[in-house]
Amino acid sequence: MINTTLCYLQRGGDYLMLHRIKKENDLNHDKWIGIGGKFEDKESPEDCLLREVREETGLTLTSYRYRGLVTFVSDRWPTEYMHLFTADGWTGELKECDEGVLEWIPRSTLLSLPHWAGDAIFLDLIGRTDTPFFSLKLCYQGEELTQAVLDGKALPLPG
Repeated sequence: MINTTLCYLQRGGDYLMLHRIKKENDLNHDKWIGIGGKFEDKESPEDCLLREVREETGLTLTSYRYRGLVTFVSDRWPTEYMHLFTADGWTGELKECDEGVLEWIPRSTLLSLPHWAGDAIFLDLIGRTDTPFFSLKLCYQGEELTQAVLDGKALPLPG
């Protein structure tokens, strides 16, 4: 079991996205994802969030919100608990990332880029201002999304 964070930095109608193209054997290879990574020992979700954003972007978050918990179940990888955040305030200058290419992408075009199918569900949830904290379970066989459960209720699959 793995704990990770993922953050979508918002600037107007754009999100800062990471195109994962630099690491070998990357389960996210060629996908566009938010900013984040694995917990280190003794870290809280917020500790991990702040460290990962600083390491990958050079930015220090000053305003962020814990949005939900996403549980990934896969036939290929260990179960992952991803703590999902959005952020709309930071200081510092954007730097180059050693895991991929950082780019501000209009929210309206995100789903036209290579992504995991389940990302469409939580991107919709964080795009709403009225969405409370949520728990989302996404089940995959290989790269195929086979089940999505939001707050204990099955959802229709995107696509």
